[in-house]
Amino acid sequence: MFDDIDPGEHDAVSLRQAFETALQTTVETAGVETVRDRTALDRETIAAIAAGEGLDLTVADAAAIRALEDSRDAHAIAADARDRLLLAMSSAVLDVDGLAGALDADVTAKELQQKIEGRHPMGLGEYADVLAAVTEER
Repeated sequence: MFDDIDPGEHDAVSLRQAFETALQTTVETAGVETVRDRTALDRETIAAIAAGEGLDLTVADAAAIRALEDSRDAHAIAADARDRLLLAMSSAVLDVDGLAGALDADVTAKELQQKIEGRHPMGLGEYADVLAAVTEER
């Protein structure tokens, strides 16, 4: 989803900011009306993204925006983001129990697993936190 952003160069906060900046650039390039017409997001949310206001979109919403600049659809982009996270966890030899303990969030290992697998929505901020934690463990 954000292939051009190296999570190893960021902590969780700056990684989230990098994601938000990439979304802002996509909205500026495509235009608010195009984003509104091609995603399920409302005009106010899109305008906030364009203005650089920090919103905790879901990974699915971020993927829908990124799909405007990608040959893949939003579902494929979100699935790829989840797959990259799972591969990073595998490389770090990190399971969801260890990952849940490494996060400063009130999330159980089961809830985290469901979010990583795409069975429950994951916020973009959560995704940044998880990716940063996994990257740190590698």
